[in-house]
Amino acid sequence: MTSGQDKPWPPVSMGMARLTTMAFHGENMVPPAIELLKRSEADPTDSAALLDLSAIHFLLGHEEAGLAYQERALAQNQVYRDHSETASEDGVRLLAFAAPGNLMSNVPIQFLIENSDIRLDVLYVVPGLDLPERVPAHDMAMVIAGESEPNREVLERIAAFADLWPCPPVLNDPRKVLQLSRDGVSSLLSGVPGIRIPATTRVDPESLARLGRGEIALTDLLPDGSFPVIARPLDSHAGKGLAKLDDPSTIALYLAAQPAEGYYLSSFVDYRGAGGMFRKYRIALIDGKPFVCHMAVSAHWMIHYLNADMRESAEKRAEEAQAFATFDEDFAARHKDAFATMAERIGLDYFAMDCAETPDGDLLVFEADTAMIVHAMDPPDIFPYKAPQMRRIFKAFQDMLRRIKQDKQD
Repeated sequence: MTSGQDKPWPPVSMGMARLTTMAFHGENMVPPAIELLKRSEADPTDSAALLDLSAIHFLLGHEEAGLAYQERALAQNQVYRDHSETASEDGVRLLAFAAPGNLMSNVPIQFLIENSDIRLDVLYVVPGLDLPERVPAHDMAMVIAGESEPNREVLERIAAFADLWPCPPVLNDPRKVLQLSRDGVSSLLSGVPGIRIPATTRVDPESLARLGRGEIALTDLLPDGSFPVIARPLDSHAGKGLAKLDDPSTIALYLAAQPAEGYYLSSFVDYRGAGGMFRKYRIALIDGKPFVCHMAVSAHWMIHYLNADMRESAEKRAEEAQAFATFDEDFAARHKDAFATMAERIGLDYFAMDCAETPDGDLLVFEADTAMIVHAMDPPDIFPYKAPQMRRIFKAFQDMLRRIKQDKQD
């Protein structure tokens, strides 16, 4: 058994990007999980094994087990170095402030710096635990905890020390990340010329039930609102619990099927375009510049890339490839002012958005967040146009970090 003095510090984890890529490509995750379990049993202080084991359980959908292994890991160590064959001490040394939770809790930053010379150390800010007494030397820090109800306490805590952090800058101001709730983004972007964003409000179950029973009007909850409306539980993603409610009579059934502590209620916007199809874009804004990450095409208004049959349709992939090739001169140029205002109002170094285009030419914004996944895992034989675009995105992010480091040195 390795003595505590011989252990590397910070502990080195396999990394979220590596494990996610293995699972995405259909690899059997049981053998690595067994190996990690053996490591943790042979050495209960091997917190990196516990952290990687938690990630595998999250990838397999075992939320409770993932959180349990993560809690054990973070009780021993709060700082972990992401394994990299290419990271260099001469490259950018980045410290990331993360929140405990599943794989959607933080910016999947590992994908953005994969195969680069950037060294990543992740510091988990854990409610109830003091910050560690030492952290690795770094050139800058970045907040990667995403906006969510469970993360609010963590983000508020980071906000309390961010301005005092001894090694500035701290990228992605946590106070601005806190504004990225669905209703917060709706308020931030309301009234911006060229941007259409559905009015959004939070409602409790009883208020929604009263709306369904006709005891209150929709305008009591959502000013200027009219049916149909979109409802979703707070902190739901990837369409979980998302529904279009055409009239009050559908609300009781929705509440029975989707019990939650609270919901977002927003106006429905019909954004069908050419051929009666819906098109939704994921766009990353890096240092204020937009980069397209994917475009999904579907006959249904509720689009997610995995349910849009992009893999099965050569016609849809051809349309996405064309959107990639013309994005800078076409979509980005048409919405140049909207993107610029959005970047200014949100005020973050890095974030992503899901959006579309209305029939009358406005940029329709569904949500903006820092924790949206941007990756290069899609098979190149099916999506040959994706890898070059992802490399552009990753290079832009990495170049931003390098520029900031150089500015500090100058």
